[in-house]
Amino acid sequence: MKEKKVKKTSIGGQAVLEGVMMRGKTGIATAVRDSDGTIRIEAERITPPEKQNKFLKLPIIRGVVNFFSSLVVGTKILMRSAEVYGGDDEEPSKFEKWLAKTFKIDVMDVVLFFGVALGLVFSIALFFILPTILGNLFGKAFPDLRVVRNLIEGLIRIAIFIGYILFTSLLKDIKRTYMYHGAEHKTITCYEKGLDLTVENVKKCRRVHDRCGTTFMFFVMLVSILVYSVFGAIFPQINENIWLRILSRVVLLPLIAGLSYELLKLLAKTDSPLVLPLKIPGLLLQKLTTKEPDDGMMEVAIAAFEKVLKMDEDPDEPVCKFVCPEKVSVVKDKLKKEFSAAGIDESDAEWIVSIVSGIKRSELSGDKKLKSSEIDKINELAAQRLTGKPLCYVLGNCDFYGYEIKVDERVLIPRPETEELVSEVLKVASPEKTVLDLCTGSGAIALVVSKKSGAKVIATDISEDALEVAKENFKLFDADIKTELIDLYGDLQDKFDIIVSNPPYIKTDDMDGLDDVVKNYEPHLALDGGADGLDFYRRICAGAKAHLNDGGMIFLEVGIGQADDVKKMLDEEFNAEIIKDISGVDRIIRAGLK
Repeated sequence: MKEKKVKKTSIGGQAVLEGVMMRGKTGIATAVRDSDGTIRIEAERITPPEKQNKFLKLPIIRGVVNFFSSLVVGTKILMRSAEVYGGDDEEPSKFEKWLAKTFKIDVMDVVLFFGVALGLVFSIALFFILPTILGNLFGKAFPDLRVVRNLIEGLIRIAIFIGYILFTSLLKDIKRTYMYHGAEHKTITCYEKGLDLTVENVKKCRRVHDRCGTTFMFFVMLVSILVYSVFGAIFPQINENIWLRILSRVVLLPLIAGLSYELLKLLAKTDSPLVLPLKIPGLLLQKLTTKEPDDGMMEVAIAAFEKVLKMDEDPDEPVCKFVCPEKVSVVKDKLKKEFSAAGIDESDAEWIVSIVSGIKRSELSGDKKLKSSEIDKINELAAQRLTGKPLCYVLGNCDFYGYEIKVDERVLIPRPETEELVSEVLKVASPEKTVLDLCTGSGAIALVVSKKSGAKVIATDISEDALEVAKENFKLFDADIKTELIDLYGDLQDKFDIIVSNPPYIKTDDMDGLDDVVKNYEPHLALDGGADGLDFYRRICAGAKAHLNDGGMIFLEVGIGQADDVKKMLDEEFNAEIIKDISGVDRIIRAGLK
């Protein structure tokens, strides 16, 4: 572990539930490992020191501001980390909904306010009021020692603080938080040593730090002894009234916090042996509030530190929000609103949520919570759909005749009309028949005919990419289908009982006028049918007789307005008929050899 040039940083941190918060000059970043083991990061911008009110940056005043700011921010982030790790399964009460609607108040803001207030009241009561009461009892019991009552009171305060740390360290969640506290310290120390931020380097650094909040709390208790003693000497009458003593403790707390902050900053700037006696007690207490972290915890701390470091170095570094577990109904409604605003069918949002979550579309209004990883996947797919990419390409599959077949930009998405083509083929196909599927694309037609009828099928296509997709589908459903990379019949010498095809049939001049979704994503090779859209039909019909057994049949799907022309191509050698699709459009040519 070769150390580089020492770097001083003002970045500080705080351990939270299953994570670490790091605070720099311009941003705050919190990294939390969720229940799936994924590291989640939330980052926000804060007002940099140079833009803050000058009054708030004055010595002592800045310490008071920093103390209360840390309390509020720390509580808020602690609550956020709990959301990431587990989430809240409770439905908002009627009162909460009324409060939000009537006064435009976020219930979580109310909870945060009372959380900070109660935390502050509890801390003052435990670490200041209780020691004052016990110190007063000591003064009554030992009148001759009243002169050292403030010292005794301070020692009681420190004893309560140590007892509080020892007690909380017995709790499993708090113990893990202390481990994350250690990871936070070790990461900051690693950076300040000029080392690369790797788990191996962080692991070798010490877990105590001069700027730790534990040391700050010790300084608060130390400074309180001095401040209360001086105040008591100036106003001796206060010492004789317990209520005045308690009131003075509370009123002087901001001054004590400000002085303690200045002492912490001053001592953190030097490693002189002269100040070591003042540092040692805080460092020893940190041995209690920090534990050795595991590798995963150090990864989390590094992630938070690196994010806030980027924010300090680059004003354009983006902020981000946690992805938290959320009710499926909420996720669905948000996505539907986004899709609607973008002009995309809202049902696509429901399909995405349903497929990722495994919940039926009819049950998406329920209260089941989606994991963060599921929401990640939903957001990823939704982002692709919002670019205009067809839903089937986004999902990577589509339903065709009851089969979930693989599709992507290498092949056309099978249309419902093609299912009708397959239905016509299945009326005559059987295990004894052989079938040739021309322009197979995704292999949808060949697959269904093979699986439903048991016929022996050969699928051809001129596109190597398309055949790769077809092969994947055949393998997926264990279909024994032979493929040939050829242009239509190619050099095939075999004859078949059935020829089926859905070839390209869009006129070349009409290609630019296609829907943007089709034009921008689906392969043009599978769409362009030449000047009049009939190029492939001419070639298929011309070679059909040579590749059909006696009594053989041919089935073709055609575009709107093409049925009569294609039928004429077959009339000389076939008995051809036109079949309408479910919409009443002439869609299918069915022809048998004369």
